[in-house]
Formats: sequence, C-alpha cells, structure tokens
Amino acid sequence: MAMKNWITHPKVEGKASRQAHCDLPEGTYERELGKEGFFGPAAHMYHPNAPTGWTDFEGPLKPRAFDTTRLDTSTGSPWEATELMHNAHTRIRQWKSDGKMDHLVRNSDGDEMLFIHAGAGDLYCDYGRLPFRDGDYLMLPRGTMWRIQSEAPVELLLIEATNSSYMLPDKGLLGPHAIFDPAMLDTPKIDEAFKAQQGEGEWKVRVKRRNAISTITYPFNPLDAVGWHGDLMPVKINWRDIRPLMSHRYHLPPSAHTTFLANRFVICTFVPRPFETDPDALKVPFFHNNDDYDELIFYHAGEFFSRDNIHPGMMTLHPCGFTHGPHPKALKNAFTPKAEGTEEVAVMIDTRDALEVTEQAESIEWTGYVDSWKG
Repeated sequence: MAMKNWITHPKVEGKASRQAHCDLPEGTYERELGKEGFFGPAAHMYHPNAPTGWTDFEGPLKPRAFDTTRLDTSTGSPWEATELMHNAHTRIRQWKSDGKMDHLVRNSDGDEMLFIHAGAGDLYCDYGRLPFRDGDYLMLPRGTMWRIQSEAPVELLLIEATNSSYMLPDKGLLGPHAIFDPAMLDTPKIDEAFKAQQGEGEWKVRVKRRNAISTITYPFNPLDAVGWHGDLMPVKINWRDIRPLMSHRYHLPPSAHTTFLANRFVICTFVPRPFETDPDALKVPFFHNNDDYDELIFYHAGEFFSRDNIHPGMMTLHPCGFTHGPHPKALKNAFTPKAEGTEEVAVMIDTRDALEVTEQAESIEWTGYVDSWKG
C-alpha cells in the first residue's frame, strides 16, 4: 500500500483561535472536522450557534440510546447472550449470566473481550484460573476454552474482534509504561482451585464458528493442563489500574484514552480524572464531526457529566455522519465546571464500519434521546 501524504496547508481564516480547544473567540462554539478519528488532518470551525442545536432530526443518522438494564433474561451461556450490534469486524453482546456454567465455550470467530459490568467470580480456561471483579477487562485469545463460575449473577459486555486479534496501542513518546504498565496485566494461574475442578466427568464444549454453534463432548474435563509457556495468553486489567492521560491546559481527544485496538475498531476507557485548570481551556468534549467512525459508548459507573438522563447500564450510538458533542446542560459548564473532576467510567467502541442495530437492541431503545440534544 502506498504511503499516505495528506494534502495539508495549515491556515487561519476569519475570527478563529490558533490553538484548538482553547481561547475560543467570545460567543462562539468550536467544531472539529477531522480524518482518521483524531489522528489525521483536522480543521476547527467557530460558530455563533451550538452545532447540535437542531429542532428536528429524521433518518438513520440520529443519535440513539439503549437501556440494557431492561434486559432481564439470565442465561447460562455467552452464546445465549443478547446481541445488540454487529458488523463484519465485531459483535457486541450483553450477557446476564446466572454465574454457573455447566459447559465450556470456545470462540473460533475471533478474540473475545469480556468487560465485567457487575459481579465477581472466577474464569477457568485452558491456561488456569483467573479471578475477576466488576470493572475488569478479560481478553481471551481466539480458540480459548473457558467458563465462568460465581456464587451470584454476573453482568458482562462481550466485544468480539471478529477474525482479528486484540493488541495494545502504540504509546509513542509516552513510552510503554504510560496509561497502564504491561506488568499490571494479570494472567491465569494453574493453582489448587484449577486442579480441583479437573476430573473424569463428561464435559461439553460449545464452539462458535461463523456464528453457528457446534458441540464437542469429552469424557473428561478438557481444562486439564498441568503447565504451559509462551507469550499468547488471556490477560486482565481493571479500569481502576488505568492512569489516564491528562493535560491541565488542553482537552485531550477520546483517542488519547485508547485501551485496546483490533482490526477496524478500537476500545477506549473513560475513567475519573481532574478537569483542566487553564481558564481558557475547554472542560467538556468538543463538538466534532463523526466522519470516519461509528461511536458506541457503554456507561458503567458514575455520573456522566457530558450527557443528560444517562445512567449506568445504558449505551449510546452516534453513527458516522453528523456533528455531536456535549448536551446543553454540560455545555453551560464548558469553562466553569461545578466539580473538580469527572467521576464517570465508560467503555467506548469506535468502529470504522457501520454498526447494525439488532431487533433486541431496538426493543430497549430510548427513542427520546435525539430530542435531549435540543437547545
């Protein structure tokens, strides 16, 4: 593939700031138009009216919200989880597990990311036992056999990297230990609890391939490893171990909070952080055109300062093709927030390809979300 050489010729025209997200001309709202999801060339427009100040919005591009707390079906297998959205490169499902799986599963379509929204327990897999709690990301390489075990129900967000692998972002000038040190990644252990669950009883493995399920039956527990070595393995990191990038004089774009990436989508994590202290710097997300990615956010915990009427367990989808940014209430505090910092925890999935919304997701949609943006 030929090297990219963007047509670039930076200019300043009319009444504008020379520094993005700071020193906005009085009485204006900033809107960013960019390429490659904040990594490519960009322009910043300055408007006297809020770019989201619409009075009506019709058609499939409208912002959408879904309330997964309305899903009350508890199942014993991730293959029975509620699929909410998908495209050729990812499948996103919400799983309310009863906590006791009586079989093993294996995803042969791609790596699987488990984000623990609520609950705690143990994950047993080829590699050993891995305890988990709320707020954990568990990355399972494609083909890993696994099950979870818990004394209480567990709620999980499942994010499949279809025909792809999860990797860590390039941290560039920050060095490899920024955001979280790779040494913070926990891995499964072959401990006494893992050995105790081995045995000669019959076990079934439900394998997903091309989104169809096959069942393989063994006269013993195939999680019978006595050891392993290598550099391919499940890993775990909790949002509480993420140390977010911050700038006291400049509001960083969402891409600065990238946690994992796969083929044609990224996973970002928003965690509590102080607000910017420079009086001329924006304290809320800036208005921007969504011209390369669909943006899906799952709200895990806390109060979401840039959104109105959103609670933990909800999801918002901002399809590629329209301008979005903070809700009107948050915009009032763009330069003078009422608190010292954010308290929200959220998982953002940005996809280069349009997400298809399932009928199950439409059944829990809050259709009034688009109207909450009105000035």
